[in-house]
Amino acid sequence: MNEQIKQIAERLRGLRDSLELSVGEMAEMCDRSPDEITLYESGDTDIPMSFLFEVAQSFNIDTSTLISGDEPRMKSYFLTRCGKGVSVERNRAYKYQALASGYILPQSEPFEVTVEPSGKEITLNTHSGEEFNYVLEGRLLFHINGKDLTLEPGDSIYFDSSNPHGMKALDDKPVRFLAIIMKEK
Repeated sequence: MNEQIKQIAERLRGLRDSLELSVGEMAEMCDRSPDEITLYESGDTDIPMSFLFEVAQSFNIDTSTLISGDEPRMKSYFLTRCGKGVSVERNRAYKYQALASGYILPQSEPFEVTVEPSGKEITLNTHSGEEFNYVLEGRLLFHINGKDLTLEPGDSIYFDSSNPHGMKALDDKPVRFLAIIMKEK
């Protein structure tokens, strides 16, 4: 597994240890199985962004802290220059760039997401809150609630992210989109 995933796994394990939680307690708080927590903490598997988002919400920390290890410091605004957001490449197919990583406890989490073409099946995710995706370039097959939708540049979708959803790039070309995850109140 790549080095970034291993570092995120170490931060997850460190968070749990610092809060003096057992694997079972953390699993219960994050609505996951103890086996999933153990697997994510091992650093030997991809860690879904939906899980990192859930952990951040459960423990009132910034998602970007889990991704980068850096604490946000800005309260009034945070500027992210083109291509300079905190980046995590979960696997070769997905790259996330956090666009508000320096802002303390934002009410939403904006990401620029790049999905590379892949012959793999769509992996479905769920997480609390709502999400908005806006396609910047490429074509995206978006799956939600058993329905497949094709999104093209300029298209957007807003949805309850507790519904199983997933995506893949079409036309053997990467797709780039803006994803904004709104936290549950």
